[in-house]
Amino acid sequence: MAASLLAGCLAGAACRADQPPPALDEIVVTAERAGPGMWHVHRGAANVWILGSISPLPRDITWRSKQVESVLESTSQVLVQKPLEISIPRILWMLIADRKYLMVGGGKRLKDVLPPDLYRRFAAQRSNVGEDADKWERYRPIIAVAFLQRDAFHQVNLSMRLDLGAALRALAKKHGVRIEEIKVAGVSDMLEALKTMPAATERTCVEASLTTIESGLPRLVDRAQAWAVGNVERIENLPELKDVDACRTALDAGKGALDVIGRIRQTWLENIERNLRSAGTTIAVVNLDMLLERGGLLDQLRAKGYEIDAP
Repeated sequence: MAASLLAGCLAGAACRADQPPPALDEIVVTAERAGPGMWHVHRGAANVWILGSISPLPRDITWRSKQVESVLESTSQVLVQKPLEISIPRILWMLIADRKYLMVGGGKRLKDVLPPDLYRRFAAQRSNVGEDADKWERYRPIIAVAFLQRDAFHQVNLSMRLDLGAALRALAKKHGVRIEEIKVAGVSDMLEALKTMPAATERTCVEASLTTIESGLPRLVDRAQAWAVGNVERIENLPELKDVDACRTALDAGKGALDVIGRIRQTWLENIERNLRSAGTTIAVVNLDMLLERGGLLDQLRAKGYEIDAP
């Protein structure tokens, strides 16, 4: 889940830290790719349309927003997860004022703080993406691997810059529709997490990112392409890498990945149900895996007796 995976969030943040933000027309356009249609959850005169999101997506994808804009014409509000409190100004400020949280420090380099086996893997992948041997040596491991992962994604035509939540926000503003931000309890500011992250946790997530770069890219490409053409069944049949699950568990301070994921799922369930108690139409952007997993949001809503029309 994007909100619970620090490495993934930092990959996107790192990308934005050294590049200008994407122009709006890069993510909100009318073109060839629509992605999966929206799930329609309803009871009586209450309607919630759910758009499933994933990341990364193909770099050159253009999202067809026609269906969303059509629903927006009769929508009273949109629900999007509150953005993580991580932004270009904050990253730049930390590089100036609190760079110790982003850089190795103490005159050391990346090779001095990573276990030899992990550093060899990092160096090999850095070479594979065509960067020189000193690239990212001053960054702490989880930041350096975020940059490396970004470049590896670009090599297979993937990007984390395409944000459907941001796209829906822009469309809602265009149509004068109210935006409600969903804040998930217990999912903290990712930069704050850097200050207290144990070295063992950081190594676990660095290893997860390296495994993704080494062997997980075909799966991510397959998922991204399946999303672009609306092949939900294909996405369901592409399981997560074990190392990524290990990172999730480590990030959750020993409480287990299901604790964080459960809080996110429960928060969305409560907010969707709240909007199904009265007449009106709402659109929500929700992580696609959370919708489709066994016992996930769609299963829970069905169990509560709501009618669901699949795309």
